[in-house]
Amino acid sequence: MTANPQNNPALSVVMVSPDSFGTLRTTLTALRRQTACAQIEVLIVGPPAVGSDLEAADFSDFDSWQYIECDATHSSSEMRVAGIRAASAPVIALTEDHCFPARGWAEALIARHAEPWAGVGALFKNANPGSAVSWANFLIEYGDWIDPGKGGEIHHIGGHNSSYKKDLLLAYGDRLPEILQAESAMQWDLATRGGRFYLEPHARMVHLNFARFGPSIQLRYCGGRLFAANRARDWGVAKRLLFTLASPLIPLIRTWRSTRTLVSSGRSDLLLRVLPISMILLAFDGLGEMVGYASGEGSSMQWLTSIEFHRQRFLKEPKQDTAAALATAGETTID
Repeated sequence: MTANPQNNPALSVVMVSPDSFGTLRTTLTALRRQTACAQIEVLIVGPPAVGSDLEAADFSDFDSWQYIECDATHSSSEMRVAGIRAASAPVIALTEDHCFPARGWAEALIARHAEPWAGVGALFKNANPGSAVSWANFLIEYGDWIDPGKGGEIHHIGGHNSSYKKDLLLAYGDRLPEILQAESAMQWDLATRGGRFYLEPHARMVHLNFARFGPSIQLRYCGGRLFAANRARDWGVAKRLLFTLASPLIPLIRTWRSTRTLVSSGRSDLLLRVLPISMILLAFDGLGEMVGYASGEGSSMQWLTSIEFHRQRFLKEPKQDTAAALATAGETTID
């Protein structure tokens, strides 16, 4: 199902849902507010139930749109790859149902991708900052790109909500669904091939984070395990063993990074409230990496896909937090 298939979009935005189009409506609202909306192709990926909800009127402001049927609801990576392969634009942007691009995001990505960067990333703002658990998860996942921040060349960009040259992704061929599971590992691989990355300060996103402690433990464990398994996929036994034994150091290193991030971003007031929780969560992340290096991903991808959507389940104030996040994304700038 497509509309305006002959147009020439500058940016293809991939949106995936395991169940219904309703899951994506809030993110689509943020996309519709983009200053470069008319240059965007929207690709909706999911099972037949998603396609049955679509109406052309929802996409009238965009350059074009497509629905790609994909039943791989056990793997969000496979769904994203289905969208990437169907995209018309030379640049691909990945999105989530709980992360909302601020106005100007698409325009900034398009402009920066006129330069030869393999990937261009955004700055991120914590959408539900009232929770210490939310802050801990946000720092672990997006602390390297916290808003406000400076732009420029960077060693890697935020996963699930960044943009890439389409031809570089397609060059992975049949390996793409596997390697896209852990974007940091994929970016490091692109770097070995000469790829370079840019953090674009005019591209900003507002991200909702887990605010409940119990589910956050499993999130961190499975995330760490999947990352390590993908990073070590082509390693020999000796290197796997070395990283397995070194895994207990990971929480210490990353806790130091979180501390530095809070101080440099002017949020030293959060140190005593957030760092103890962050240390616990990073301990489970490190445990996951240890298991991932030693024995692979197991069922971590399936579990992560099952909780990747409908983030409201893991918020303390679902309606208020989501509405506030969308309102913040609707601002021209984020201060």
